[in-house]
This record gives sequence, C-alpha cells and structure tokens, in this order.
Amino acid sequence: MNGPIPAADRSSQQITLHTPDTLPAPCMAGRDFLSNLDMSSAELRVVLDTASSMKRGEWRTVKPLAGLSLAMVFEKASLRTRTTFDVGMYQLGGHAITLSNQEIGLGTRERVSDVARNLERWVDGVMGRVYLQQTLSELAAHAEVPVINGLSDMLHPVQLLADYQSIEEELGSVQGRRVVYIGDGNNLANSHIHMGMLTGSRVTVVTPVGFEPNGAVLQEALRQGADVTLTNDLSAIDGADVLYTDVWISMGQEDEADRRRKAFQGYQVTPQMLERIAPHGIFLHCLPAHYGEETVPEATEHPRSRVFDQAENRLHAQKALLYHIMGGMKPRW
Repeated sequence: MNGPIPAADRSSQQITLHTPDTLPAPCMAGRDFLSNLDMSSAELRVVLDTASSMKRGEWRTVKPLAGLSLAMVFEKASLRTRTTFDVGMYQLGGHAITLSNQEIGLGTRERVSDVARNLERWVDGVMGRVYLQQTLSELAAHAEVPVINGLSDMLHPVQLLADYQSIEEELGSVQGRRVVYIGDGNNLANSHIHMGMLTGSRVTVVTPVGFEPNGAVLQEALRQGADVTLTNDLSAIDGADVLYTDVWISMGQEDEADRRRKAFQGYQVTPQMLERIAPHGIFLHCLPAHYGEETVPEATEHPRSRVFDQAENRLHAQKALLYHIMGGMKPRW
C-alpha cells in the first residue's frame, strides 16, 4: 500500500480556470468504488486535490461528463447523497436518474443481477444507497459500468471523502492527526478506519461494549500497521484534532431504539464536550442529526463545528470522484 498522503499545498496563488486541455487524467477510470480501499493513497490525494480545485471554481467552464448518465438507486431516504450526486452530474455536464426502491424493488420485484444487466445497457454508471453491502457487490459483479457506494450497512466511503477534504481545509495535513469517532461502531466507524489506513491519521473509535466496528475491518487495519484504537473510555476525546459522531439509530434499526438509547447514555456530543478537544480541533457530523440523542443543536452550531462545511463538501468530493471514475468515458449514443 502506498504511504500516507502529503498535505495539500495551501500557498496563495492566482486561480486559473482549467480548460479541457489541462484537465488531470482520470485516475480511477471505469472502476467500481465500493470502499475507500478501492483507491490507493496516491489516488485519494488526486481526488481530494481535484475536489479542492472544483470548490475554488476552477472547473466552471468544463463539462467533462457531457452526454453521460448516472443511475442513482435508493433503498434508503436521502437528502445530501441524492442532491449532491444529482447536482454534481449536472455541473459536470452529465445527467442523473433517481430510482427509488418502490420503482425497482431490488431483490424482490427483480433480482439484483437483472437490475444490473438492464442498467448497464442504458447508463454509464450506477450509484447505490442501499441497506446491504452485498447488494452493491452484486450490482458491481453483474454490471459492466462502474458502481459507486453511496452508503451501505458496512461502509460510507463517499462521506469520508468529504470529511477528509473538510479536515484538510481546517488542519492541513491529516497525517498523525487524532480523529476520534464517538458513538455507534457503524458504517461511518468502519470507513474512518479505512481512511486511517490510507492517510496515516490516528483513528480512535469510542463506543459502548457491544457496539464495536466490524471485526474484520479492525483486524485488517491492525494487520497493516494502521494507528487505530478501540475503547469505551470517554477520556479518549481529550485533545482530539477531530471529534466525529453519527446517529445512534440508523435507518432499519428502529426496533432497537430503546436499547440503543440506553446503551449510548453519556456519549452525546455537547458544547461542554467540545471544550475538551484540542484548541484547534473541529467537530464533524455526517447528518442528519437526531438532536437530543448523539448531539444537540448547540454543538452543530458551535464555533468549532464544521458540520455544514462538511455537508457542502459532499458536492465537491463526489464531483471529483465522478470525474475520476467516469471522465474518460465516451457517450454511448
């Protein structure tokens, strides 16, 4: 595996709008993106740099995905994922099609493999926000167009691209930074561990007993020498560069709500908790927030919060990902 990504160059310089002749070559052309580990550290560096240049407005005159279409398959409700992929495709010159599970019935009305074989005949890429990682793996196995993980029970890799863009904007290099995730050991926790493996950040997951991240994800990170710590000791947040949380009760876990609320007492991120992180530290939450559970409005509105900058970066990071996966394709028509 490649080494940690270096800090982005933050020197002041005049912005020059890119033209089609000066675009970087797509670094993940035609590939699936089901996990952050589907890219190397070097490719992650390119994608994050591209996201930053897009945010600065350097791609305003460029439509590299003109004539290309992305099917967006949703088993779960969505605000940020749907809006940012749709707007991102539009801004890059392409087109997005939203498909709800009521319309296609993944695995019920139609086999996942049949859905994949149909979509590959019409569109140039598929993004899925689904319940099971296996659904995405099946789509990828049977579709000859790239498949992107917009969220699954196991991982949320596109969110982590925006998160690390946000961390770099605030702190510069992420190598060696303490990223402390507090709460449920869910898809976000698993993807944070993957990003620690790619970037050299020091990832700590603080969670109650019985709610730990995926064991295979954790074991692989430790096998590769990543700096990952698992604990239920809340003192781990002290001095953190980044404090991150997510909901305690994800979609599909409503029947566990009472048990989870009881287990996570004391893990709520409050303004008082934010005073314990490093003086330069920031607070992130992928949203939506269940206020009164994992956090409170006073935390997301706190001066140390970068929650809404983080949400904005979903657009820029995903545009960069779309370009580097689909940018080399020619419209089939």
